[in-house]
Amino acid sequence: MKKYFGLLLILWIPFGCETEQKLTFEPLELHGESCGNCPEITIALPHALDDSNVATAINRSLREEVIALLSFSDNEDIENVDQAMASFTESYKELKTKFTDEIGWEAKINGEVIYEDEHLVTIVVNSYTFTGGAHGYGSTSYLNFDKAKGAELENWELFDDLEGFEKFAEAKFRIQEKIPQDGNINATGFMFEGDAFHLSNNIGYTKDGVQLIYNQYEVASYADGPIILTLPYAEVNLFLKRKVKS
Repeated sequence: MKKYFGLLLILWIPFGCETEQKLTFEPLELHGESCGNCPEITIALPHALDDSNVATAINRSLREEVIALLSFSDNEDIENVDQAMASFTESYKELKTKFTDEIGWEAKINGEVIYEDEHLVTIVVNSYTFTGGAHGYGSTSYLNFDKAKGAELENWELFDDLEGFEKFAEAKFRIQEKIPQDGNINATGFMFEGDAFHLSNNIGYTKDGVQLIYNQYEVASYADGPIILTLPYAEVNLFLKRKVKS
């Protein structure tokens, strides 16, 4: 009986540890004011419930992301999402009083946890805003969090060898986009500043590998849409500070 109990204990311990590694999230859904002259605002984000530094950092960073997307005035002191939605709404109403034929504004923001292991959590935030003009603007942002530090990571903090990763990413980008390895990076119509490749501002861990997303207008025209480069962990673990088994 003791042998069986010992075996059960051995089997249970790894499972218990793995369970403890996962953070707990609940969906958070918010909607803007409903009225005839109000823009449409919908927000759906994960809300971390754990009593931990990393949960606090996640919720704070997501709040700041929404505020940045919805705020239109540098003079406003906006501290929370409700105030950001009010700012977006009042900006539209003010414009509507001056231009009665102004088309309704729209803001859709949604996020989800797309990667988590014992060291790191990555959340992707997709947004679409329309504030007049020929078309709206969509963007994707990656937020990476270190569980032990309880803090959001800057892109450079993801790497042991940032320079090596950038060179590798450029070679793969050229192959994917059919740009000659020895040619100008903008030879086929890209718009990299200074005719030099640079990493995207949006780098995140995904189940398929490290992913770089260049949003519209960053290195190509609006019509080209977002440019996505996915690099499998087996190929980039050499450069990463936090390795991932592939």
